[in-house]
Amino acid sequence: MSVTWEEVGWERLASGVGRCRLPGWDCTVGLVTGRGAALLIDAGSSLAEGAGLRARAEALAGHRVTHLALTHPHFDHVLGAAAFAGAEVFGAVGADTVLGGRRGREELRADAVRHGLDAATAQEAADTLVAPRHLVCGEWTLDLGPGRQVLLANVGPAHTPYDLAVLVPGERAGEPEVVFCGDLVEESGEPQAGPDAVPSHWPAALDRLLGLGGEDALYVPGHGAVVDAAFVRRQRDALAARFGVSHE
Repeated sequence: MSVTWEEVGWERLASGVGRCRLPGWDCTVGLVTGRGAALLIDAGSSLAEGAGLRARAEALAGHRVTHLALTHPHFDHVLGAAAFAGAEVFGAVGADTVLGGRRGREELRADAVRHGLDAATAQEAADTLVAPRHLVCGEWTLDLGPGRQVLLANVGPAHTPYDLAVLVPGERAGEPEVVFCGDLVEESGEPQAGPDAVPSHWPAALDRLLGLGGEDALYVPGHGAVVDAAFVRRQRDALAARFGVSHE
């Protein structure tokens, strides 16, 4: 790599795997690098933020970002997507109806403005928003070059109807698996259940995450510090109690 993770303000999690926490809403963006390919996980909240993410990701990878996975269609995770022209965009089945439709884009724009994003900035991002071309129903194995495969898993509905998790196996012996959870898991605050949440399914979605990563994985929340399996289990149990969901 031409620069180190630390030089661009990112946190290295494993070989070729890292993330950054964006200002404003403390949203996490992930990066997985391969030989000639790179996957970015979520895109930030504006075109300018997306462009900055792309520049830093490509400096780390040493080549262009070729793939973009959107964990769920909320403004702070997707409004920078148009900055990744030419990348193959992935999302959970149905996310395209939000990101590609006029009504969905207007709702994203309005939500961004309600949360403090400049109105013109939000409008520009919504007008140019890129919808996923590749829709994940169950699981999708993404090849990023020799020795680097990533699993995209549709684990929702839960936080939204369209939740996508990303599992990155350890590339070297002894390295942990890394699971990018989107907002299915939050560390810096209580998980947010908006009007599009499906609380009755949320604990089961966290069981899916735990099944994907296992006991020794690193779990990367949509907001906050990296956590372990025990944290995810505690959040699962808290959500089940909060929403009155029977869980064994």
